[in-house]
This record gives sequence, C-alpha cells and structure tokens, in this order.
Amino acid sequence: MSRRVVEGLRDLAELAQRTADTLDVSLAKALEMVRQTVQRGGTLLFCGNGGSAADAQHLAAEYVARYMRTRRAYPAIALTTDSSLLTAVGNDLGFDEIFARQVEAHGRKGDLLIIHSTSGNSPNVLRAAEVARSLDIPVLAFAARDGGALARLADHIVIIPTERTDRAQEIHMCVQHLICEIVEEEL
Repeated sequence: MSRRVVEGLRDLAELAQRTADTLDVSLAKALEMVRQTVQRGGTLLFCGNGGSAADAQHLAAEYVARYMRTRRAYPAIALTTDSSLLTAVGNDLGFDEIFARQVEAHGRKGDLLIIHSTSGNSPNVLRAAEVARSLDIPVLAFAARDGGALARLADHIVIIPTERTDRAQEIHMCVQHLICEIVEEEL
C-alpha cells in the first residue's frame, strides 16, 4: 500500500479512538434512543444530503432487511430515495422542504428522526427537525465540527470530533452499524 493510504487508515483509526474515548455517554444515549424506538414498534426516519443521503438509505436497508442475522423487519424509511417526491416537493415548495414534508406525512409519535449532517447547517435537515419536534417526534443527529444549528434543534446529537466531512461520515456509519448490531442482538 502506498504511504498515503496507510496514513489515511491511521488517521481514521485515531479518530475512531478519540470518538470512543470522548463520546461514550453520547453514543450510549444514541443507542438507547434507537433501541427504544425499535422496541416500541416506532419507525426510524433517516435523512441527510449527499454522502449522508446515501448513508440514510444504507441504514434504512439494514433495519428493514437484516444486518448480522435474520430477524423480523424493523420499520425504517430513508427520506432520500423517492425521486418523484423529492423533485415535486423541491419544485413546488422548495428544496428546504423535501424532508420536512415527508416527516409530516409519515412521522408519528413514537418514531425517531435520525439526521446525518456533517455541517449541521443544511436548511432541509433543519426544517425536518423543526417539523419532527412540532409532531413530538424526537430527533437524533450525527454531525461533526460544532454540530451547527442542528445542535440546538436535536434532542440528542453525536458530534464526531473532526473537521473532515469524509472522516465524520465514516465514523457515523461505523457507529450506526454498531447500534444496529446491538439492537438486532437484544430485540
């Protein structure tokens, strides 16, 4: 492997270690929010932009299909995947409403909105959080840097201690996979 690849892997490993060392209480709270939602039969609603949109889709699939073992399907929806709906809302109501409108349509008390946003400042995820809170749906967020405006809107936010978007997304996925694995083992 090239030196750069090795350095990148070491950088990721150091960030994972720093996250484990400093966010154990925060990660436990995130796990508990997901565990309680799945346990009571609520739906996990995932959203994000760009790479975080892909992560939302990936995670919803893990909960509905299976992760490590075959078990009952857990209700989960990626709010990032319906191109007709996204473009209709974007065109008719504005891009800032693409997730909020879906939270309004699908979200119910007992559900959980899970937002991935490394900046924490994307207007469309902020609007989704606002709508979720108005419907008494808790908001769990995964961010980086200082968490942005999302830190004030989320019921709980896991802020990965990095300025790098790619590294934050890699750790978000690792953490979310571990949460899914634990939930799958326990329920």
